Amino acid sequence: MADNKAEDNLAQLQALDRAHHLHPFTDPNALRAAPPFMIEHAEGCYVTGQNIRLLDAMAGLGCVNIGYGRKELAAAAADAMERLCYYHSFAAVSNPYAAPLAAKIAEKSPSHMNKVFFANSGSEANETLIKLVRLYWRRKNKPSKKIIISRDYAYHGSTIATTLLNGNKAMIDDFGLEVGKDVTHATAPFWYRLGGDMSPEEFGLAAARDIEAKILEAGADNVAAFFGEPIQGTLGAVVPPASYWPEVERICRKHDVLLVTDEVVTGFGRTGHWFAQETFGFKADMMALAKGLSSAYLPISAAVISDEVAEVIEGAEAVLQHGFTTTGHPVTAAVALRNIQVLEDEGLVDRIRDDVGPYFTKILKSLESHPLVGEARVCGLMAGIELVRDKATRTQYPLELGICEHIGQACLVRGLIVRPVGNALVLCPPFIISHAEIDFIGNVLKEALDDVHNALQQG
Repeated sequence: MADNKAEDNLAQLQALDRAHHLHPFTDPNALRAAPPFMIEHAEGCYVTGQNIRLLDAMAGLGCVNIGYGRKELAAAAADAMERLCYYHSFAAVSNPYAAPLAAKIAEKSPSHMNKVFFANSGSEANETLIKLVRLYWRRKNKPSKKIIISRDYAYHGSTIATTLLNGNKAMIDDFGLEVGKDVTHATAPFWYRLGGDMSPEEFGLAAARDIEAKILEAGADNVAAFFGEPIQGTLGAVVPPASYWPEVERICRKHDVLLVTDEVVTGFGRTGHWFAQETFGFKADMMALAKGLSSAYLPISAAVISDEVAEVIEGAEAVLQHGFTTTGHPVTAAVALRNIQVLEDEGLVDRIRDDVGPYFTKILKSLESHPLVGEARVCGLMAGIELVRDKATRTQYPLELGICEHIGQACLVRGLIVRPVGNALVLCPPFIISHAEIDFIGNVLKEALDDVHNALQQG
């Protein structure tokens, strides 16, 4: 009887969802064909739904860094909610959680970055930085500096302004948006697909210098900033050659262009350092943070700016005409503070650099011998597995064949969640993952690749 009730309840929830829930990044035909998969519980590296337990090698969307079900974060939320469920941060008002969280972010950030603005999502953090870039140059009496350079394969959010920075044509075209005169895109440092006969180091320099070409084309007096993810995660986990970021910084400094880094995915340890700027050896003027800030237990993000930028923006002694109702929300700030404490107390960032990161790299790199795998790109606990038809020419399978999706489904039926994106599989597991769980990931991926490869061979 209990099982029947559970089945009836599940069916009712699925019916309500299909009738009323407009899902993000979802093909409506998928929901017409089958009800949504209902995730009901999560703990550690695993999620459970409809009596199926899955190892989540994506940590949600690359965000549940400390793992699911941490009771200390639930307690932090409950304590803060009882003490101060809400108050705004407008007009010089703060709270006992937002203030120490801002200080903790400044402590962990590169030493020249000490001012923090809170928002609710990575999109909002990047939107905030776009506005602060504009404000900075206007207050420096250089209002012509408006153009922002982004890149192909970029992802910076889903607001109108951040969508225009994206390197995903469908996200722009579907809404009738047009990339105007204030946004331009440079080449991505995607060596495997774009590098041709160049070595990774040569291509890293060439990709960086395409940014310089865009600056010269527009005129440095008209270029405000370069926006870039340290690793381009959403469209394939593109790990740049080591030569890339130092050259990007040199170019930005040479032409007086602000360097803005989108650390929404990489921030708070994913690459084995607190921020990927440390991993790749460069210093940004601004950075966006989100996912790892609270391990996505509650929505919160931050826009962090350098001391020099803050001095210009605050030196005008004018009101900052920007903010959100829940900027610096006490409950989300309390949870983020506790999340950072867990990262510190358990040494999870060092663990990525010294232990599970190298092991993760070893296991995924071993897949490069598979006929379907052209490259396994790995940095810390972030990876993209490039799928190819021909290794010698790096030729891809046509996207309409859905090779990547078939492999993703083959992983899913074996109890593993990965993210298919075009012709790459993306993985961003929780920081608490064990060697045994990494072995499981490697074994399942190998079996899934074998299944799809065998099917292709049979026609």
